Parts: sequence; structure tokens; C-alpha cells
Amino acid sequence: MATPDRQATTLALAHALSAAERGLAVIPLSRTKLPALRSPHRDAPSAPACHGECGRFGHGVYDASTDPARIRELFAAAPRATGYGIACGLPPHHLIGVDLDTKTGTDSSAALRELALRHLFTIPETVVVLTPSGGRHLWLTGPPDVVVPNSAGRLAPGIDIRGAGGYLVGPGSRTDHGVYGTAPGTAHLPPAACPQALLRLLLPPPRTPHPGPPATTPHGHGLVQFVLAAHEGQRNTRLFWAACRAYENGIGPVLLAPLLDAALDTGLTEREARATIASAARMTGHQP
Repeated sequence: MATPDRQATTLALAHALSAAERGLAVIPLSRTKLPALRSPHRDAPSAPACHGECGRFGHGVYDASTDPARIRELFAAAPRATGYGIACGLPPHHLIGVDLDTKTGTDSSAALRELALRHLFTIPETVVVLTPSGGRHLWLTGPPDVVVPNSAGRLAPGIDIRGAGGYLVGPGSRTDHGVYGTAPGTAHLPPAACPQALLRLLLPPPRTPHPGPPATTPHGHGLVQFVLAAHEGQRNTRLFWAACRAYENGIGPVLLAPLLDAALDTGLTEREARATIASAARMTGHQP
């Protein structure tokens, strides 16, 4: 007879595979809502940052996949997983999670309604996930060439945003505090498009460029390596993110050619890569 933990892992895997069928990339989570696989570099804290280039599991959201075989491998390597996380910012949905928390003692739902009234937008019907603490996760989708960052309380107290590099706890996950589930009548809905007025609030203001040396700096080299490490399905997102950081730090024009070469190496066409870099320039207040 299966143990309760094993039953929970089997159930979590089934929910994760179901989410993957909808195009949502997933990873196994523990009862604490953290990634269930430990970093393979935990004993080498001074090692260069790795986002899965080493080929091993344990890189958090960078392990996320929609491939059923890979998902089964992830859960086989995490026998104590009781839930799953859904990576945000990845195609085809480019998911944005609006986390309405209740633990701060504030009415985050009312704060969101006030923002909607002030900035003239409405939250469309979409997937809503109910958390064990009484909070809600609203699932929205963003444009493919826009990277929404994670934030905590920046919009209003109790409203956290899960964007690129973040994840949402998937419905059906079991945690120390209870089970996550979809709100009645929303499980069948596709994630709705994020209203443009809300999307503008989610993006950070353009930074003042700081003059700096070209791509030979560790930062410039790191951005190029970040693009080179992109798997299929991550290429545009990683290129856009890296280009935004380059323009914000004043090295966008100098880093254009190295980023373009890196994007071509990952399999993007020159037209796609140039369009993505141009979008990053416009988003950060620069002329492409």
C-alpha cells in the first residue's frame, strides 16, 4: 500500500501532467511550496551561476518543462514532492500571476479594485486559484515580447506579482497549510489577456542609463551567456530580458552584436532576434 506522501506525489504528478497538456511548464514542489529538488551546486556557493546548463536537475524554475517524459523524470527525482509549480513568463501563455494575499492584514482584493478604478481597467474572467490561507491567484497572459518582473507589494500591500523567473503553486498541490484548488467555474477558462493599463503598472520605470564598458565586462558577458543557455521555448524571453538589462545599464548598443550572435546560435532567425532586441530598446526608453 502506498504511503500518504507517495500518494500525494502521484497525485501531484497527475495534476502537473494535466497542466503541461495546457502548455504550462511545471516543476515539482515540496510541502513548503519550494522546489522539491535541491541545487546540485549547493556545496559550491562560489561557483558561477548555473540555470541548468550543467544538465542536472535542481535549478528551480529553470527545470520547468511541458514535456511529459521530462516531468516524470523530475518527479522521479523528487519522491517527496506533494505539489507542482507553474513557471511564469514562458510561451505559449507568458503567464502573469496576480497573488492576492491575506496574511498582511490588508484587503488586497479591495486594493486591486481601487487600482482598476483609478487606472480604468477591469480584470477579465480567468483562472482563479484559491490558496489554503484564503488568498487568490489570478492567472493572466502577457505579450510575448514583454518581460514582467516579480514584485512583492509594489502595486499595493498584499498584491504580489509572479512574472518571468517566478512560479505559481498549481491547483491540486498539497502544502503544510492545505490544498490549492481552482475557484468554482474557472478551471475550464484559459488565462485571460492582461489589460494594457495593468500591464503598464507591472513594468518597472525605465532606469537612467549608466555609462559602462562594452561586452567584455562580466555583466555583458553574463548577459550573452544567459541567452546562449536558452532552451527551445525560452529563446525570445531570455533575449528580451538580457537586452532590457543591457539597455538599462548603458551597454545596449555595444552589446547588440554579441546578443544577436548568441540569439542566432540558439536557433532564432535574424529577423526574430532583431525584432526582440528592438522591443527591449523601446521598452526601456531607447531608440532601437
